[in-house]
Amino acid sequence: MLIKVMRKKILVVDDEITICLLLENFLSEEYDVISFNNGINALEWLEGNLPDLIISDIEMPNMDGYEFLGQVRDRGFTKHTPIIMLSAKSESKERIKCYKLGAQDYLTKPFNPEELEELVKKNLFPIHYSINW
Repeated sequence: MLIKVMRKKILVVDDEITICLLLENFLSEEYDVISFNNGINALEWLEGNLPDLIISDIEMPNMDGYEFLGQVRDRGFTKHTPIIMLSAKSESKERIKCYKLGAQDYLTKPFNPEELEELVKKNLFPIHYSINW
């Protein structure tokens, strides 16, 4: 009997189209990736979809990443979805604000693709990830 393994779904939210394309190209080999260029459209998509992980920029027009993160956390069905925040800001106060709003991780742009890959694995497969240590 052949068992089909469901691919994990990652939602990417970034107003920079090049970042969205970069993340799609980098992650789509192993995961299903959907991207939006703003938080408003991403929230609309979340009305009928549930990703396994969200990667969001902080500095975006109309709705910044903090507001997006807060609204994702306020929804019952996405309350526990892991979120990695991306930002060009490297100050610890920015990371702390994200953590207090419910983000699991924070990655500074420009980011190392290998570090992103490890953060994605850590958030999608936390138990299996730790077994490999």
